[in-house]
Amino acid sequence: MTEPFRVAFVGAGSVVFTRQLLRDIFSFPELANVRIALHDIDPDRLSVAEALAHRTASRHGAKPEIVASTDRRAALEGAQAVVNMVAIGGHAATVTDFEVPARFGLRQTIGDTLGIGGIFRALRTFPFLAALAADMAAVCPDAWLLNYTNPMAMNLQYLAAVAPGLKAAGLCHSVYWTVRDLCTLVDVPYEEVDVVSAGVNHQAWVLRWEHRGRDLYPALDAAIAADPELLRRVRVDMYRRLGRYPTETSEHSSEYVPWYLRDAAEIERLRIPVDDYVGISAANLAEYEAVRDALAAGREPEPGEEEDAAEYAPQVIHSLATGTLRTIQVTTANTGLITNLPAGAGVEVPATLDRLGVHPHHVGALPPQLAALNRSFLNVVDLTVAAAVEGDPRHVRHAAMADPATAAALTVEEIWSLCDAMAEAHGDALPPALRGSLRP
Repeated sequence: MTEPFRVAFVGAGSVVFTRQLLRDIFSFPELANVRIALHDIDPDRLSVAEALAHRTASRHGAKPEIVASTDRRAALEGAQAVVNMVAIGGHAATVTDFEVPARFGLRQTIGDTLGIGGIFRALRTFPFLAALAADMAAVCPDAWLLNYTNPMAMNLQYLAAVAPGLKAAGLCHSVYWTVRDLCTLVDVPYEEVDVVSAGVNHQAWVLRWEHRGRDLYPALDAAIAADPELLRRVRVDMYRRLGRYPTETSEHSSEYVPWYLRDAAEIERLRIPVDDYVGISAANLAEYEAVRDALAAGREPEPGEEEDAAEYAPQVIHSLATGTLRTIQVTTANTGLITNLPAGAGVEVPATLDRLGVHPHHVGALPPQLAALNRSFLNVVDLTVAAAVEGDPRHVRHAAMADPATAAALTVEEIWSLCDAMAEAHGDALPPALRGSLRP
């Protein structure tokens, strides 16, 4: 009898997302007997996740082995794939990432990828990632780490620096949903299109988008011309000026460039939802509490919206277990994959999946205007990683100074003072060398 494939979920207390991933895993008949090990440091959240996992398996007719542990190494033991979805600091840290910069007049929308929010989210996540990599090296050295935790490019570039032997891939559904939405806009079936996308996570570009060999960009141009409201989207504005469509939402895209959030008129023109992620984070917390309360009362939690298997981790797991060939988007270290972005940078490219793992594709050079924006993005990534690897708090300030939206909104003195305030607010969540204030 074939041994069941072994998967560990780290941060399984993100119960709604855990349920979604498990639902997709259980949709594959070959994974019906998979072994799932759930880990979270919060025993209450872990208990809810375990109960929900059993209910999800039952609803889909699967008979997996499900275990749960607050001991991370115990959960990782013998895993073949490790899914990471930890959010260090949770909702409270997210609120800090918005409230402190707002006192300085800095606007953010999502704050989890770049900018002040992304920098400090990375700095409090890196120690966890180093410990996770060490645990995996000890108890499941051949496993693939499938990372969902943001900031994606920073996290993958940091892992490549501190754990170069780790097999890791960053997973994000932004390209998938971008292309689905574009196909709806031009009325072509998503299943029939061919796409090439590359860049960095949350700022990649749809380089080719074709239906049976026909370039679909002219159809997109016609759709935009026919609907003036489409012009009131940040990424449509960026597409019209840069020539390729960005693969992340307008909310995200607005805070990676210097052009929009600094200007109240642009915020109004492009309908940019400032502080959007605070509400999203609060809604996620409320959804968890609703699931927890339903289980405690013996009621069936709301199953959530059923979608096609869209998340990438279940597809990677299925390919590792069965050898099924498929192509997805991954974030990985740039080993000549994109020739006009820095070597070693965390880049997002297509990758083939099979039983042997994740195989990133060589893309070549991006159009120069797109590479220029990506390099601005990666400057912040590189300096944030350097701050942690070298233990140098000056690089935290350098990263903030290099960030396009921050530099457009604040003076250099304000940027240093903001970094001091953020270091104080996050306190012990940061690596010891990066805590406290620092004057130039």
